[in-house]
Amino acid sequence: MPTNTPGQNSWGPPPVNMPGMPPQPPFQQPRNGLGVTALVLGIVGLLFAVFPFSFWLGGILGVLALIFGIIGHSRGRNGQATNKGMALTGLILGAVSIVVSIVWLIVVVTAVKDIADDIDEEIKKQEKATAAPAEPGAEPTEAEPTETAPAALKFGQTFAYEDGIKVTVSKPRAYKPDQFAAGHAKGNSAFQVTVTIVNGSKKTLDVSGALVNASDAEGARAEPVFDGSNATEMFQGNVLPGKQAKGDFAFSVSPKADGELQVELSPTILDHEDAIWAGPTK
Repeated sequence: MPTNTPGQNSWGPPPVNMPGMPPQPPFQQPRNGLGVTALVLGIVGLLFAVFPFSFWLGGILGVLALIFGIIGHSRGRNGQATNKGMALTGLILGAVSIVVSIVWLIVVVTAVKDIADDIDEEIKKQEKATAAPAEPGAEPTEAEPTETAPAALKFGQTFAYEDGIKVTVSKPRAYKPDQFAAGHAKGNSAFQVTVTIVNGSKKTLDVSGALVNASDAEGARAEPVFDGSNATEMFQGNVLPGKQAKGDFAFSVSPKADGELQVELSPTILDHEDAIWAGPTK
């Protein structure tokens, strides 16, 4: 018969912790979060990695899936998690995403380099074509003058406007102003040109507004010269269709820049743009 101790039921259940038995450890929940995260990141990262415009994002997600998969798999091996296979799958998908992203990166870099090389080659071809010397015996071509943006002509050449009006400026010739000259400084060089305006249009042309300007080799304005010997003769009156008008114009140029002269003029002020002649004076 069991012996009773004060305050104890002789027929009740035995005590929880019997003498000599170790205490039972408390129950722990499995730590499966990182394994799940690795799997999700691996799947999403692989989806982004297979497209050329989002491979970089797939690579980032693949790296995260690889890290979380390694930690989650380690927890599964230590008994802290029960989804070791899920973590391993996420780890593998992350690694695949990284590899695919690297392949796309190589493809994109190579394509960009090829495009840059093609552009450089095309630029070099154009530079060589521009710098290539003319064929032996071929004369250099001059820019075609237009009414809105005429190219500089040589003295003696004729500029033709679209309405049929033609203007010619002769080669500069040395001129000696007389004692009554105005606009000519002592020590300067003086040059005179002849301007011819031919009215090839069907209308009467008023040339009274045809002003002639000149500049020296340094771009400074050359002063017009007036004297008693008609150094400069301004245009006056009208020119009938098929007729022409001529006028002489003299300019005073500094001796430091008298090696070249540039002349600009237009037959009218409002209806025509200036044409330009340039060249040496000697």
